[in-house]
Amino acid sequence: MRLGLVGPLPPPNGGMAMQTLQLARLLSDEGVEVELVQTNAPYRPAVVEKIKGLRAVFRIVPYLWRIWRLAGRVDVIHLMANSGWSWQLFAAPVIWIGWLRNTPVIVNYRGGEAREYLGASARWVKPSLARATRLVVPSGFLQQVFSEFGVAADVIPNIIDLEMFHPAAEHTTDSVFTLVITRNLEPIYGLDTAIRALALARETVPALRLKIAGSGPQRAELQQLVQRLGLTDVVVFLGRLDRQQIVDLYHGADAMLNPSRVDNMPNSVLEALACGLPVISTNVGGVPYIVEDGQTALLVPRDDADAMAQAIVTVYTDSTLRSGLQERGCRAVAQYAWDEVRPQWLSLYTTHMVAA
Repeated sequence: MRLGLVGPLPPPNGGMAMQTLQLARLLSDEGVEVELVQTNAPYRPAVVEKIKGLRAVFRIVPYLWRIWRLAGRVDVIHLMANSGWSWQLFAAPVIWIGWLRNTPVIVNYRGGEAREYLGASARWVKPSLARATRLVVPSGFLQQVFSEFGVAADVIPNIIDLEMFHPAAEHTTDSVFTLVITRNLEPIYGLDTAIRALALARETVPALRLKIAGSGPQRAELQQLVQRLGLTDVVVFLGRLDRQQIVDLYHGADAMLNPSRVDNMPNSVLEALACGLPVISTNVGGVPYIVEDGQTALLVPRDDADAMAQAIVTVYTDSTLRSGLQERGCRAVAQYAWDEVRPQWLSLYTTHMVAA
């Protein structure tokens, strides 16, 4: 089987980029001949990145040429897609080129802002989707969103590397209780709410600490908030970490916070669960489709620092609840192992290769 895989690659270590990287490696290990086309490839020459008028030309034109050639060489194309300009510039052209060259294109759509994007741009998105061979989404949440716009989608979940993300052999208990966040420092991820929640929770539990792994445009603003709230000694910004460093971070932590305002199927939540961490998350987007409140995680309303603070205190004080969340969370993520997801993708590829 010759598969064209189109999507972003790290850096940064975003969810879609990591899924693209994992899928390429795992499928290659299965004997699939994978040809990868990167949507966020570095500019050539590098100086072009600093010239606004030339950036699009130097990225889009070579990209379209690579896609045209790819469509003539492979049996099926697996396209990682997202909302906004990413759809218009990188996803839609792949579908149309595949249609013109009679190459099946399976659209693997991701992103928690799908409802807003489709609401504003459905008339531009739906004609392209109509020419795709199949639409696949990673969660029931996105399946429901597309259904609202009259588009059918199948669900194949994200892949979690359970050989890498697993509970620590032992967890050393000390005098502090460490919370972690592993999201980009952007407004949609609500880190300001988590920082305010920490300040409130520390009024009851002074032992709380917070480590934030991620980079992004909001870092200076969030650091200023930490300073205003008097938290400079208890909040640490770690910057961007690689996957092994994330595992080590989880193994040294006591609970994970996911304060997102918009979300789909956050890998960071699933990976934290796989590492045996209790998770406190906002009840947004696809999150309630992958965890159950009170069973595998604690869910709170978005932008509600008081509710998140109370959940933090509850996880700290209730050891029985904490242990239950850890045990049930670990069991719940077994469905995202490659052994479970692999036959779904291989069957889909094979079906549409034959149909083509």
